[in-house]
Amino acid sequence: MMKRFFPVFFLISSVSFLYGQMDKNLNVMPVPAELVVSEGKFRVDTTFTISVMGEADKRLYREATRMLRRLDGRTGLFFKQDVISADRPEEGTSLIIKCNRPGEVRLHEDESYSLRITATEIRLDAECDIGAIRGLETLLQLLHTDEIGYFFPAVAIKDQPRFPWRGLLIDVCRHFMPVGVIKRNIDAMAAVKLNVLHLHLTEDQGFRIESKTFPKLHQLGSDGFYFTHAQIKDIIAYADQRGIRVMPEFDMPGHTTSWFVGYPELASAPGPYSIERTWGIQDPVMDPTREKTYEFLDAFFKEMTALFPDEYLHIGGDENNGKHWSASEDIQEFMRANNFSDQHDLQSYFNQRVLALLSKYGKKMVGWDEIFQPELPKSIVIHSWRGKKALVEAAKQGYQSILSNGYYIDLIHSAEKHYLNDPLPEDTELSDDEKKNILGGEATMWAEMITEGTIDSRIWPRTAAIAERLWSPRNIDGVDDMYRRLESVSIHLEELGLTHIKNINMLLRRLAQQYDVSTLRIFVDAVEPVKGYTRHHQGVRYYSYSPLTRVVDAAQPDSRVGRRFSRLVDRFIREQDLNLIDEMRYWLELWYGNHSYLFQIIRKAPVLEEIESLSYDLSLVSRFALESLDAWEANVTLSPSWYQHAAKALETAREPRGQVELVVLDSIKKLIMMANIGENEN
Repeated sequence: MMKRFFPVFFLISSVSFLYGQMDKNLNVMPVPAELVVSEGKFRVDTTFTISVMGEADKRLYREATRMLRRLDGRTGLFFKQDVISADRPEEGTSLIIKCNRPGEVRLHEDESYSLRITATEIRLDAECDIGAIRGLETLLQLLHTDEIGYFFPAVAIKDQPRFPWRGLLIDVCRHFMPVGVIKRNIDAMAAVKLNVLHLHLTEDQGFRIESKTFPKLHQLGSDGFYFTHAQIKDIIAYADQRGIRVMPEFDMPGHTTSWFVGYPELASAPGPYSIERTWGIQDPVMDPTREKTYEFLDAFFKEMTALFPDEYLHIGGDENNGKHWSASEDIQEFMRANNFSDQHDLQSYFNQRVLALLSKYGKKMVGWDEIFQPELPKSIVIHSWRGKKALVEAAKQGYQSILSNGYYIDLIHSAEKHYLNDPLPEDTELSDDEKKNILGGEATMWAEMITEGTIDSRIWPRTAAIAERLWSPRNIDGVDDMYRRLESVSIHLEELGLTHIKNINMLLRRLAQQYDVSTLRIFVDAVEPVKGYTRHHQGVRYYSYSPLTRVVDAAQPDSRVGRRFSRLVDRFIREQDLNLIDEMRYWLELWYGNHSYLFQIIRKAPVLEEIESLSYDLSLVSRFALESLDAWEANVTLSPSWYQHAAKALETAREPRGQVELVVLDSIKKLIMMANIGENEN
């Protein structure tokens, strides 16, 4: 009997997409606007040197020196050049950098550059030093090896960003993130050409910045974890060196419990207040009816606007449930006296008062899309988190806007999902002038479920895919090629001190209490954390002091193994390539046999008991998939009862345990469903 062809519903059509002029052998991310590969290689050896020409300042000299040190760190070559400076031009320079002026770290600064590599010279030109810094990151990504050694391929690049606002929000409130965490993530941002660090500094769970004007804000509202003025200045200077803006967010009128611990008179309901230890939308909210509130905010903004040089300041403005406003007779009377029809009118009044204060100190107001009210002037920026509708509508009405909906990296979605989320898809119904109002977007790292030991794994490498979406042309949208390049970029990011790769095994060693965690790692690589905010509602209730050291915290949001196995099975089903069977068997046999070894570890580590049954289920469904492959190869018909048992095992395996779920299950199901099932048992 000839082997059967697979049913039509198993066939997966190949996805075609445009690479522009991107060579598939290069690992550049984001993809440049224009890239042409030529014949030739520029060989890198110990004579490699850099010279800076034109009107540059210390920022470019420092970044060029840092690039040289990263290059010798990656190659192990002992370069003769030490520090690059204006008074030390090098004869026979390998890399010549020229820019016309020092840049300003501000919105709409020119970040364009051109890069030309030949067999004899590398030339990097930019209007300003920030563009040159972006080009240095591209150059580092172009480093290749062959049997002779290291080289840069001959290319010609002309590049500029698609959007001027390309950001990463880091919430330091739910769980505090010290300066070292912020700095290593700034380095990573620069590596993928992000240019806005959005620091979420105040929240129900913590007030994370020193206030010399109102010291009880940080003294009583932070548990002792906050940034001093000196640390903030250090972070801003560190980011400025890499051409990255730092925008603060002081969330108001809601999400403000920590303000009220030291200053309960700001609140709409009488205190006392304490720092919130749970997650979600809380009732405490500022009182917008008292002049004392605005006097306080005036003095506070005077202090903070002097500390942060960026022209934009984020006021949050989201998720005010209004319960304390409704319960206050004084506030209700104020609303009646001012003919406010509802709480939206009252919050709009508050926003207008805050806007006047920020304008007084020369700042432009940014807020989540709840502040999108017709009473506010077009100078504000709408930050869309609830959906693209507000983004597009704001642009139509002349407001500038940025997108975070679809870039919530704390939701544990895949890099693919974020990558295909475009602030301006091709079918957007906006005029060319209206499209200019969409400034870009931000990845958002909310901190309910992270610590300083796990934050990097939740930001990276997926945020590199978002960075490409915000920098590269729209037609650069090939998912498979994105993942190919993301593998290389992830390793390069680790060079900067990020812990997204190495901390996985550290967490597993803590759980297993032994050095060899290979067995546990096999299981962890086959699962992902549950998606969305379901973790908040599965099993245990989390508090701000709860441990974040379990298997779910080690599991990666976008499993490389799961993706590899999925591509392998899909290709096998599509092409019926028998050469792929051995590799599929390798994985299935690995998962099938792993449980018996993992069980021995679990017996000695009670914290792992929550995943024991899921490990067993992975073993069981892998066995069924192996039996299906055996039957398919031998043209053997399997019984209906076999299929019933396999289907039941698949159904059971779908249930998350330990707040992780099997990411390889859909592919295993495809293999099981290949089996030829008889009509009856006889």
